[in-house]
Amino acid sequence: MRSDSIKKGLQRAPHRSLLRACGVTDEEMNKPFIGISNSFTDIVPGHIHLNEVSNAVKLGISEAGGVPFEFNTMAICDGIAMNHEGMHYSLGSRELIADTVESMAQAHQLDGLVCIPSCDKVVPGMLMAAARLDIPSIFVTGGPMKPGKFKGKSVDLIDVYEGVGAVSSGKMTIEEIEELERCACPGAGSCAGLFTANTMACVTEALGMSLPYCATAHAVDAKKMRIARESGSKILELVEKNITPSIIMTQEAFENAIAVDLALGGSTNTTLHIPAIASELEEKGVNINLDSFEKLSKNVPHISKLSPSGEYTMMDLDRAGGLPAVLKVIEGKINTDVITCTGKSLGENFKDAKVLNEDVIRPLHNPIHKEGGLAILKGNLAPRGSVVKTGAVDEDMMTHSGPARVFNSEEECVSAIFNKEVKEGDVVIIRYEGPKGGPGMREMLNPTSAISGMEIRSVALITDGRFSGGTRGPCIGHVSPEAMAGGPIAALKDGDIIKIDMINRKLEVELEEEEIKKRLENISMPVKEVKGWLSRYRKLASSADKGAILR
Repeated sequence: MRSDSIKKGLQRAPHRSLLRACGVTDEEMNKPFIGISNSFTDIVPGHIHLNEVSNAVKLGISEAGGVPFEFNTMAICDGIAMNHEGMHYSLGSRELIADTVESMAQAHQLDGLVCIPSCDKVVPGMLMAAARLDIPSIFVTGGPMKPGKFKGKSVDLIDVYEGVGAVSSGKMTIEEIEELERCACPGAGSCAGLFTANTMACVTEALGMSLPYCATAHAVDAKKMRIARESGSKILELVEKNITPSIIMTQEAFENAIAVDLALGGSTNTTLHIPAIASELEEKGVNINLDSFEKLSKNVPHISKLSPSGEYTMMDLDRAGGLPAVLKVIEGKINTDVITCTGKSLGENFKDAKVLNEDVIRPLHNPIHKEGGLAILKGNLAPRGSVVKTGAVDEDMMTHSGPARVFNSEEECVSAIFNKEVKEGDVVIIRYEGPKGGPGMREMLNPTSAISGMEIRSVALITDGRFSGGTRGPCIGHVSPEAMAGGPIAALKDGDIIKIDMINRKLEVELEEEEIKKRLENISMPVKEVKGWLSRYRKLASSADKGAILR
């Protein structure tokens, strides 16, 4: 066992003395040491219940003959961090989380790892750490929040964000939004729609790193506690058989995860996180990039219309059969032979699954869209790619041409929207918000929600930053190269005609290459003073098409 290096032999008497101070018994010195990486915190709804999940995991570990040791990682709530200085810290926290888990597992030579994440950057951060460590690991994602109820309809956080725009345009009263605010987020869990946190939970299950039905088991459902306890027990089996993340997270497993993401029409942020996780396994032959998404999108249909793309919530998906039912539908599009954390193949995991509601999980012969819910657009405005959630775009906006309205920050754009300076037909450009330019590649939920809430129909948004998983509409993010790296988006001026063609995967500006080059030679980039680790992040962050990893 790895942990023998801290508990066996004469030279380890001091180490054992410290372990005894933690209550470790003589008998436990001979058992596997299992780390529990818990992202519990009191200020993030997706994490406020994770101590209870951890207690169930500990029970499972102890029952199976292991010794549980819990430690904590950080967690940022993107909803609370949105549209102010705090959002600069969100994406970069993924790397800090990965480093924290790696540090704790290596410093204490843990034999196995149970990760308990919930929100947007915590899930991929812990997956990156598991891949990097390559010790037996299993995940218990915290589970979705129940949807709220407002005037008889299911609602979630995005309804509140869009409500702000609705109030500004006179379509909702202050009294109504106060009522909505109080009921939209009824308790523990990651926000109720298929936003980034829940998309990443689905990706984790599809990768084979969490037990079947874990992704959709809700935070307040006893099913989550049963899965947690079973996961605690299962990690001992993985340790005994030495089934490590590199055995589970193969090229084929990543392609399965992307297929599920496309079938569900998940968050565009997966095009950052999945390549970032895969980058930790490059030496094992894993190679995932934006082209991986585009290739699979042509073959995997969009079969579930969940919020923000539609009216259904994660609770509806759970009741319709969860991820195993989704996998059952797309069985012919994925590799079912890959090994998972159950010790069985993916196909064995879902062989008995059934679709219980074909309105929520549609059959292949009746998809919502014939292609996947994400698309990669390229062209002279995004030579290395950009990302759009096509599953949340109305048919009449799949192609669009209009004049650019250029802003050098999210704040400038939001001010213009609420001042009613953005008109129908405009193409809003928000630049200098990429990994280096932000720094931190902020999410643009406020401008997208404001436009949706104000019911401005024919406006597209393009940014070298990113969009919340709760975004809907013609919102194109991750434009690469970013403005701060001298990408063509830095050359744009108000009035330039932008052409969007999602059907043919094109994103272009009606300018000659020579004109773009000339403008780029004369641009004056904004100066953004940063301090703390953000200055380090700005220097080391790669571009969005590389997953915004640190190199």
